[in-house]
Amino acid sequence: MGVENLNKIFKSKSIAVIGASNSVGSPGYRIFRNLIGSGYEGVVYPVNPNKESIQGVQAYPSINDLPKIVDLAIVATPSKVVVDVVERCGKRGIKGILIISAGFKEIGKEGETLEKKLLDIKKKYGLRIVGPNCVGFILPYLNLNATFAGSMPEKGNIALFSQSGAICGAILDWAAAAKVGFSSFVSVGSMLDVDFGDLIDYFGMDMYTRSIVLYVESITDAKKFMSAARSFARSKPIIVIKSGRFKEGAKAASSHTGAMAGEDYIYDAAFKRAGVLRVKEIADLFNCSSILAKQPRPTGPNIAIITNAGGPGVLATDAIIEKGGKLARLSSETMEKINSFLPPHWSKANPIDIIGDGDEDRYQKTIEVCLEDRNIDGLLIICVPQVMASPKKLADRIIDLSKKSVKPILVSFPGEESVYYAKQLLNRNNVPAYSTPEEAVEAYAYLYKYARNLELLYETPEERNIKPSQEDQTKLKAIITNALKEDRTILSEIESKEFIDFYGIKSTRPIVAKDEDEAVHTAKKIGYPVVIKIHSPDITHKSDSGGVALNLQCEEPLRDAFKTMMKTVKEKIPDARIEGVAVQKMVKNEGSEFILGSKKDPVFGSIILFGMGGILTELFKDRAIGFPPLNQVLAQRIIEQTKAYELMKGFRNIPPVNMTKVEEIMINFSQLIEDYPEIKEIDINPLIASGDDIVAVDARMVIDKNPKGKPHLIISKYPNKYMKNVKLKDGSKVLLRPIKPEDEPLWLDMFKSFSEESVRYRFFRIIKDTPHEMRTRYCNIDYDREIGIVAEVNEKGKRRFLGVTRIIESPGGDDEAEFALIVSDKWHRLGLGSEFVDYTIEIAKDKGLKKLYGVVLKDNTPMISLCKEKNFKITEGDPGEYKIEYNLLI
Repeated sequence: MGVENLNKIFKSKSIAVIGASNSVGSPGYRIFRNLIGSGYEGVVYPVNPNKESIQGVQAYPSINDLPKIVDLAIVATPSKVVVDVVERCGKRGIKGILIISAGFKEIGKEGETLEKKLLDIKKKYGLRIVGPNCVGFILPYLNLNATFAGSMPEKGNIALFSQSGAICGAILDWAAAAKVGFSSFVSVGSMLDVDFGDLIDYFGMDMYTRSIVLYVESITDAKKFMSAARSFARSKPIIVIKSGRFKEGAKAASSHTGAMAGEDYIYDAAFKRAGVLRVKEIADLFNCSSILAKQPRPTGPNIAIITNAGGPGVLATDAIIEKGGKLARLSSETMEKINSFLPPHWSKANPIDIIGDGDEDRYQKTIEVCLEDRNIDGLLIICVPQVMASPKKLADRIIDLSKKSVKPILVSFPGEESVYYAKQLLNRNNVPAYSTPEEAVEAYAYLYKYARNLELLYETPEERNIKPSQEDQTKLKAIITNALKEDRTILSEIESKEFIDFYGIKSTRPIVAKDEDEAVHTAKKIGYPVVIKIHSPDITHKSDSGGVALNLQCEEPLRDAFKTMMKTVKEKIPDARIEGVAVQKMVKNEGSEFILGSKKDPVFGSIILFGMGGILTELFKDRAIGFPPLNQVLAQRIIEQTKAYELMKGFRNIPPVNMTKVEEIMINFSQLIEDYPEIKEIDINPLIASGDDIVAVDARMVIDKNPKGKPHLIISKYPNKYMKNVKLKDGSKVLLRPIKPEDEPLWLDMFKSFSEESVRYRFFRIIKDTPHEMRTRYCNIDYDREIGIVAEVNEKGKRRFLGVTRIIESPGGDDEAEFALIVSDKWHRLGLGSEFVDYTIEIAKDKGLKKLYGVVLKDNTPMISLCKEKNFKITEGDPGEYKIEYNLLI
């Protein structure tokens, strides 16, 4: 499936409406009427076997009777005939299908059967299907209204995709009143085929789309969604509202992690990791959309309030502080300028109260001064209806100032009748106007958090020592094999700790004692004080069953504890198989207790959870969730979201924890999860940390008997398989390997070594400065879409990059990738370019691609010669350029 067939839907030049009708009010009537009545320039054919004409247009009995093969077939028939209709479309060669009809999986098994048949037809004919059970879609720039909704929305730059038809209607109605336009609107329905990931990919490349708004009930393909969202969130903000936030999703969990990692927390973490802004209410969706459509994005939290009344200014201040914003500190220059024209009794601070008799001139001067203040990131202008300031005149002034401003300007006109026209005027002229200051502040705060989250997400991570996954793991694999042979899915504490020890996480090592005397002998051997825990394949939460005894100082209390434990456990869980006790050294707890765990989510695959640990884990529910693979920055972001973070920095008599070690433990734990898709759930609880000493006291692991076909990693891990050693003509040993986020400093050093000519050859222009945002674009990449291979050497103990080759796959899966490379000038003519091209072709074939393509400047003779040597096809491109292509199927 590719973008090509989505063009058949969203850039269709000919459409057939199957089920077009003359019955006023029916979907077939309204869809056809919208298509022919909205100014769409393509051809529209009504298909109805029972009518000669539909709404005055000649009708056709079936799809086979149409005079041409159309791009898009819109199906508005009863569900029982939809399968047959779509089959006929496929046979006729129609590639785009929009199914309006309901009556599929939402009605139960009968509907699910119909969807399976449709999927088979889709695969058979290479179709792309939107729906079923949807409202349709609207493309204002094509004057294409393929819905049974009302009027065409205004043209704008927001793409709206929704799973709810009713929500779609509400948003379109709000947009009409708020004068917010759309680049596209798509009701996705059941998402049989085309889903959110496809739409983000497609409209992310749309020239009219500047931001994307989603109403999500569920995500079906999490890996595709995350890849698409991560690809575009940095350039086109994505706002999402997710319904169904409170579901009982953790009842059958076998671990604390499973119980605490509820569905909504996972969605929340996924949106954060993708760089997507999540809002909680429809009003927030509207308000954020309004700012995105009309104003520059906030670059900081510092807001200046300009008001003609003290009360609303105080309310706005409260809202700013509550939402994590800041009152901007006015510079001395700003204070001096404002003092020169405001009355002596103005507030002398932010909020800037220009006094109730302030007119539009006073507002204008104040706004102009504040826009020049570097301490101010955005303005909130509040105008309570007073005698002096005319709302309409003030609106005109604000509109003029907003057109010149690079800072967001938000307006709140509390009231209704006297300010109604002014608010309409502002909204029509791209200045968001709100009824209350709190609404304006909340919208600003959301968008600043979005920008800040992206900034934090793409910070350059530090290198960390991780346990290499290439080491021999025969012993660990044997543990899983033996457990499954014994029909066990819960590993013992000893088995679980074998795994975490292998990945560099220090733990207490328990020894199994089958009876009381053996427990005493073991305790003497390892030294008192000790802990004993029940050893049973049927008991996971040992404390709940009376299966833990702590701080046993000598033989007598050990024997008493053993007897009590056996009696209590048998009473509580009479059918449990008890194989003795696990004896281990008592860890003196002078630090804090944390939990580090993972579970396999049916949609998002493996997740990682961190938070407060110990026996009160589920009571406190202090947790943050992330997704493997982790690096230092991502581990830090997870930790910072928890209350545990404050403890780790040191609290009262609790010493601070070595944060670097905790991050390394989390990265190693992530590596464990990446390497073993068999892990269904795992807890390290408690993980006791005191200063530099961090010890896993307890661990439990649950394995999945059938992990194949289930989601594992929704974000691809570092592709170790693409590491290769080569030797250049001068004998230099070079490592070719994929680039990673930690490489940003090395990438920058490499870039500085390029001549202006090399930079122009690679980027088609001279680039002097490479800010962090640019560098992270080349280093922090999605390995599902892009591979950058660097050439690394070690010169006198210092690592450096000699060049990089890159393949970037086209969104939509059309099996093609763009190709480009650059080599540092000092290393020219040593064969590195040839090694790069050969390895690029090898990797592209391994990824199943069919073609590499690129563009080369005509004066880049070394690259042209290399392409000829490697049998690239070279053709004329744009002026001054050649197109290069390599057929990977030969």
